This record gives sequence, structure tokens and C-alpha cells, in this order.
Amino acid sequence: MKVFDLAQPMRRGMPQSPNHPIYQHALVRRHGDVIRAGGGSAANDILVLGTHVGTHVDALAHVSQDGLLHGGVVAADVQSDAGFARLGIDEFPPYVGRGVFLDVAALHGVEILPPGYEVTAGDLAAAAGDLKINPGDAILVGTGWSRRFGDPISFLGTAEGVPGPGPEAARWLVAKGVTVTGAETIAYERIAPAAGHASLPVHRILLVEAGINIVETMLLSGLADAGVKEFQLILAPLRLIGATGSPVRPLAVVP
Repeated sequence: MKVFDLAQPMRRGMPQSPNHPIYQHALVRRHGDVIRAGGGSAANDILVLGTHVGTHVDALAHVSQDGLLHGGVVAADVQSDAGFARLGIDEFPPYVGRGVFLDVAALHGVEILPPGYEVTAGDLAAAAGDLKINPGDAILVGTGWSRRFGDPISFLGTAEGVPGPGPEAARWLVAKGVTVTGAETIAYERIAPAAGHASLPVHRILLVEAGINIVETMLLSGLADAGVKEFQLILAPLRLIGATGSPVRPLAVVP
């Protein structure tokens, strides 16, 4: 059995969306600050971050359309400074089930898709090949973009854009009945050059219309390098009551 860790490492200065609180980590007690009788000492630290920083799961409460969340829930009726009474990440049950990696970059004979490339339904179908997509599966879309994580400016793609699924691909996933889907970029979907996050139609289709959770900023290069397409996925976000998302450490288990 081989386990692939699909979470990007979290450290200060890592690439993240400017729309969310910056990741901060620091020691608040160092060894030697307090020494117990007998010479023992302990260190501890503080962690500050937005819930959409690093590898994370989007809750259904994360996005609304015309004031409505998934299922027609009125956002204003369920939100407060304490979070969401409905559709928060605490309502996402841990996922343990079939995962399928659709490597669109490999399909096109490259390690990394070009910036701003829109993954289509045809791309997903071709990447799947003879592999059947079943209702309830978790589909991970490979663009190769996680290989750029060490270069924050390149990874963000502010000027050039980033590759990812477009609306047609999103509707293909909905038609297949998938439970959750993930990708390697910060915003999951294709971002046009210099467009930023002003419009996120794939988020609307998946989160608001279909109720399909999204995993973002995944580390999928290991699956690509190993040629893995099918595995058991373990996906368990933190139980943050009423939160719009949560950090997660997805694991792909291959017999």
C-alpha cells in the first residue's frame, strides 16, 4: 500500500489568495523560556490563517448567487458573526471513497498546462478514457500547476492567468454525480489573464447550483509522476462550526 499526501506544505510566504487572511505561524514560547524542575522545557506556537489558505475544502456556504446559497437558502438568514447556521464546513462528512485523477496535462503531453488554459468536458472525458466515473466519486483534475507552488508569483498567475475547469467541465462533473472535486490552483477554476477572481462561474455551478464541495491548492504532481489514476481518497476537513471552509490534508491510498 502506498499513500500519497495531497496537501501542500504550509509556511509563511506561501502563495495564497489575497482575499483571505495571510498565513502566520510563530513560536510564542521557546525552549528555555520556562524550565521545569528537573530541567524539562516545552515550546509552543500560534497559528493564524484564513480557512481558504493552503490545501482546503470549500463549504457550500462559501459562495452565494443573488443572495442565495445551495438549495435556495437565503444567506442573510443563516449568517452571523459566529458563522453560518447552515451549510458550513461542519456539515461536510469525512469522505472515504473512490478517487479518480484525471491528468489533463499528461493528456496534452506536458507537465504543466499553459496559464489561462480552460479544461473542457472533452478534456475530462479523454483523460478518463475507459475508466468509468461513478456517482459519488471524488474527481481530482490535474493541470500540473502544483509544480509551481514554490514560486508564489508564478503560482498566483495574476498577470498570465491559471489553468482550470471551465463551466462546461463543471457541468460534466455535475452530470456524472460526483460528490467532491479538487484541483491544484487557488480558485479551482480557469482564471483568464489579468482577470483575477472577479467572476467565478465554476464555483457558482458546483457550490450553489449542484452542492458539490471543492478542494483547492492540492498537491497532485505525485499522482501524475506515478501514473496513478484510481485510489481510495481520505478527505476530512476540520470540524469548524459555521465556517466557510477548512484546511485539509487529503490522502490517496493505492493498494
